[in-house]
Amino acid sequence: QVQLVESGGGLVQAGGSLRLSCAASGRTFSSYAMGWFRQAPGKEREFVAAISWRADSTYYADSVKGRFTISRDNAKNTAYLQMNSLKPEDTAVYYCAVGRWLVVTPAPYDYWGQGTQVTVSS
Repeated sequence: QVQLVESGGGLVQAGGSLRLSCAASGRTFSSYAMGWFRQAPGKEREFVAAISWRADSTYYADSVKGRFTISRDNAKNTAYLQMNSLKPEDTAVYYCAVGRWLVVTPAPYDYWGQGTQVTVSS
């Protein structure tokens, strides 16, 4: 069992930055791939970014490539999502998740956080 808690969300103006954190507890966080997903009202949950357990592979959605950076610190059991040049369309609840496989779809991820709201005003 892994417990995940996201933090760092908030309200920011377009062009601004936020850094989300995902703190893990329970089973060994470092053995899992980790992903960030987001869900806007009325829309399906969508992939944002993912990182392998050794942080040697990363994937990004085209919509965030070049603006967002995923990273992790296994010694601190924490993962991060640095979000720069934010746009109103980035507004969503952001979730972190861990799983055995580094994939870009939500279903294979085993454990999820409760989410943190990111709102980008124009």
